[in-house]
Formats: sequence, structure tokens, C-alpha cells
Amino acid sequence: MILDDFIAFNANGLYCRYADFYLDPQAPVSNAVISHAHADHAVSGNTNVYATAATIAFMQLRYGKSAAKVSYTAAYNAPFTIGDVQLTLIPAGHMPGSAQVLMEYKGTRYLYTGDYKLQPDSTCEPFEFVKADVLITESTFADPNTAHPDPVEEIKKLNDIKINILLGAYSLGKSQRLIRMINDYAPQKKILVHHRVMPVNAVYQKMGFDLGPHRIYGRKLMKEQLEYVYIVPPFTFDSYLRATGVKRLFASGWKNLQVNAQDSLFISDHADWNDIIKVIKQAQPTQIWTLHGNGTHLKNYFNNNIFVKLLS
Repeated sequence: MILDDFIAFNANGLYCRYADFYLDPQAPVSNAVISHAHADHAVSGNTNVYATAATIAFMQLRYGKSAAKVSYTAAYNAPFTIGDVQLTLIPAGHMPGSAQVLMEYKGTRYLYTGDYKLQPDSTCEPFEFVKADVLITESTFADPNTAHPDPVEEIKKLNDIKINILLGAYSLGKSQRLIRMINDYAPQKKILVHHRVMPVNAVYQKMGFDLGPHRIYGRKLMKEQLEYVYIVPPFTFDSYLRATGVKRLFASGWKNLQVNAQDSLFISDHADWNDIIKVIKQAQPTQIWTLHGNGTHLKNYFNNNIFVKLLS
């Protein structure tokens, strides 16, 4: 039997009262199951954290001793219990260590996707399909008008740009994916990386994800036009608004983050509409609960065939 209140929001975030734990809490709590290490899903100060080894490593890099009082490492597809709920972490394809959280309680399967993508990405574990009675899915791009282009074709655009490039990207996840893709599909480019990105890259290397050649940024280097690509976090990208001698690009699935129509680089780490529909069809849920976006389009699409509840 599906429990309507199995997962519900309170002041600290998404809470399971049947076993006293939170999924990606927004404030420190006693028991936190963390889907992945991006800051909007992984806050510091929790007492007990349950997550993959990669997620815990990234949290420790970012937060140090305040990452958690106690960290419990869970391998993919290795069930564990909190209270009377059995949980299993399953690859989500979003970034290294990202996990869907399968929760089984009294014979009912609830699947929380966290953030996920289906597009190929050699810098993280690929998404795995799972069947569930209730699919609790992110709906960041749950709009029939949203279709992400082929990321390989997007990155190949850099081959046509002969001047140096200032490339904005998030430090954790997106920057590393870009480094690997540039090395694979625009190998003549020389990759420079902002100093805040390099410690994250070191964690990737320890986990066995080879990013390929890159080096830390040096001011003298980009004074020459040698097809450098300098990858920087958003705050640095914004501070170089009037930079000369470079082509400015920002890698994102969001249109509002593109510099202009001619210089777009649509590379997203979230599922688009077609991939969300594919995940739903594979999961075969009786109910869909939506998070992190507008679930109205899904509700309209499935009409009365599948019950859709908008959690946010």
C-alpha cells in the first residue's frame, strides 16, 4: 500500500517520518541520506550522513570536519536499513557518486531520483533504471519544449573558435565533464583550470576518472593566442564580463545562462523531457511525485493514467 505521507516536506526538507531520516536536507539534521555532493543537496553539520564514498569525499573536501559527525558509506546496489526502511543507492548519472535512493517499506517501493541524467558521461557512473511503485523525480527540465542537444556536437563547436576561450562552468561535476570532453573532441585545445577546480579534479583522479591533460591557469599563458580554454567557476566568469581577446561561453542547460544565441553551449547534467518520460516508462510507477521544478506538464501528460502529485 502506498502511503501518501511516506515522504513529506517540513522546515528542514524532505522527511521520512517512518524511519526518521531526511533526503538531501536543507538544514543540519540527525540522519541525512545524501543523493550527491552539490551544495543545494548536501549541507554541512549533519550528525549521521549516509551516502556513497564519492559523495562523502566531495563533502569532506568542501566542508572538512563539519561534513558530518559520522559518515556511513553505502556502495551502489548494497541495501542497508534505517529504522524499518530498507534503502539502496543506485547510480543516477549526474556526477560521481550521485545516487537514486530506493526506499522499501512494507512491500512498497519508493524511488527518489535526486538529480539525474541519461546522456553518456565518462566522468561518472551511468544511470541505472529501477522499477518502483512511487517515482519521486526531479522535474528541473520537465517541459515538452525542452530537448537537450547532443553534448558531443555542442563541445565540437569549440573547434571552430580559434581565439582563446573563457568557459564558465560549475566547479564540481560540470568542469570535469568538460575537461574530458574537450580532450576527446577538441584535442588541439590547451585546457587551463581555475585554482578552485583543481582540488576537485584531484578527487576525480583518485576515484579512477581520468580527465586527460590540463593545467592550472597562469596569467602569462593566456596573453598568447594558442587556443587556450580557461575553465572558471561562475563567480569568476561574471567578474570577467569585459575580458578582451577571448570568446566567452557558459556551459549549461539553461537558456538564460547562455551568453548569446551565437555563442551557446547547451550541456546539461539533468534529464530533459524525453529522458524523464523514458525513466518513468522504465520505472512503471503507480504514482509520480515531482520535485525541484514544475511538475504540471507531467500531470497533464499522464492525465489520469498515472497519478501525479506535485511536492514542489
